[in-house]
Amino acid sequence: MDDSRKLPRRVVASVIAAGIMSFSGVVVESSMNVTFPSLMREFGIDTATVQWITTGYLLVLSVIIPMSSYLRRRFTMRALFVAGASCFLAGTLTAALAPVFPVLLAGRLVQGVGTGVALPLMFNIILEQVPRKNMGLMIGIANFITSTAPAIGPSLGGFLVSILSWRAVFWVLVPLVAASFALGAACIRQSTTSGRPSLDVCGLIMLAVGFASFIFAANSASSAGWASPSVLGLFVVAAAAIALFCRHSLATPGALLNVRVLRDPVFALSVAGILLVQFCTLGLAFLIPNYAQLSLGIDAFTAGCLLVPGCIAGALQAPLSGIVYDRFGAGLSIIGGCVVTLASTILFFAFAPTLTGPLIVLFFVLYSLGKGANLPGNMTNGLAHLPIEHNPDGNAIVNTVQQLAGAIGTVFVSTIVASAQAIDPAHMANATAAGTQQAFLLVVVFAAAEAVCAALIFGAFKNRTRSVR
Repeated sequence: MDDSRKLPRRVVASVIAAGIMSFSGVVVESSMNVTFPSLMREFGIDTATVQWITTGYLLVLSVIIPMSSYLRRRFTMRALFVAGASCFLAGTLTAALAPVFPVLLAGRLVQGVGTGVALPLMFNIILEQVPRKNMGLMIGIANFITSTAPAIGPSLGGFLVSILSWRAVFWVLVPLVAASFALGAACIRQSTTSGRPSLDVCGLIMLAVGFASFIFAANSASSAGWASPSVLGLFVVAAAAIALFCRHSLATPGALLNVRVLRDPVFALSVAGILLVQFCTLGLAFLIPNYAQLSLGIDAFTAGCLLVPGCIAGALQAPLSGIVYDRFGAGLSIIGGCVVTLASTILFFAFAPTLTGPLIVLFFVLYSLGKGANLPGNMTNGLAHLPIEHNPDGNAIVNTVQQLAGAIGTVFVSTIVASAQAIDPAHMANATAAGTQQAFLLVVVFAAAEAVCAALIFGAFKNRTRSVR
């Protein structure tokens, strides 16, 4: 797209419409975690059953998001948005009115289809229709839209459950989704021609088997243990299915996803950085409320609120980092963000035995500011480095990686904490603090690995890096 063009208002409205859909999907996902006790009581189900509200949703996303490249080539953006919004609205109403748990679960799965369409669509609109000079800003705004959801979700869910019921979580989304539907239907337009490519059914099955096995293994590991034969078997199946898909993709024209884009070192390192920072984020999102409740004796609602200032700070940082990216290039936002995230995770580890509520808020704000800089920067820089015709594949890979990080992020750290608690169950507060410090060390390792990825991008592959396409 020509750099001299101004950013059309219609495009901004299109991004906002798709962003509201993505925001709604993340809000309801994080809100539902708070409603699990209420759902268990009302429907007479156990923890393993109610967990399908999250697991089933992730499974749908893990199938739909990799299909986004094919869907983008096959259908117009407006048609995709209308279909995704219709699915999300239908799923929301189904869940809100559900008389039994299977109907509620069905509604969540249909919601997953809508979110799986809307999330990559938002970034595809940006990549195809936003002028190059505004690319960083708009990706930052897209990250701002979706980053505010984790801050709102738990507090919103707890508030609504306390004064109304879990059904209110769905009802409050109906007018928001309806407004998104109207805005997107009016503003979203096509900038490229669509065709009639055939669906790579074989590749889709391989990916579905691989991701489903991976998610099941991650969910089972916390209870059965990482060395459990069933868990190891599922991981083997996942690895084999994904390896077969990669081989299939390299040999098949028109494959579901073109994995050749990962041969580009800058894009591959950017994807690795995104995976690592998402792991750190989800790990901290589990560790902080858990530590606050079990070691500091803070109530659940207040413990969840400890994350809110950081989430808001990170969300506000995202568009600011986009402006920095557009004006000064990728290095400042990515390297600077990595330094801040690494420093904040080291502070969490160093102060773990004496953490207080104010310190937690301060350190998490620092972490979120770093993440708000490097995550949009990595995404923009990695995608901008690909040829424009490969952007849909790159976008699908980036969004899929983030969902997989969501599936496994809390499993690693929760296993470490649970192991420490099992050693000294009589002193739960001290055992939780010890396990949390060990888990913080793992988060530090992943933050350091992310910094290494950034250093390689702007070191070994500096001459291959460009800030815009």
